[in-house]
Amino acid sequence: MLHKILCVDDDPITLMLYKMVIAKASFTEEIITAKNGQEAMDYYANLKATNDTRCPELIFLDLNMPVMGGWEFLDNFIKKEYQEFNTKTKVIVLSSTIDPTDIEKSKTYPIVIDFLSKPITKEMLEDLKDKL
Repeated sequence: MLHKILCVDDDPITLMLYKMVIAKASFTEEIITAKNGQEAMDYYANLKATNDTRCPELIFLDLNMPVMGGWEFLDNFIKKEYQEFNTKTKVIVLSSTIDPTDIEKSKTYPIVIDFLSKPITKEMLEDLKDKL
């Protein structure tokens, strides 16, 4: 079981479903949510400001969001200033469309360990346990 995960998605219903499925699968002790990439970056900036090293071990990341999308989040998160977090955190991209271009692009980010189609399921989480 993971200690903490971060779910980043602009759809509140999707976030609620993630929480339910993740809880049923006993996948993590704590679930943090963010409505877009900027909220997720703000979360990490707060961890950094308070010297809190207890960061999520996994991020479920949507790609298409207002304010800051998933690609922009990844471009910011992999910067050296977030190295204390991005070396401990893995990312699963979750998208409602499986565009081969997006799948290939996700492979260029070393912290992205998988690209999955929404919605998340208990079976997906079981498979992920093996990868983590």
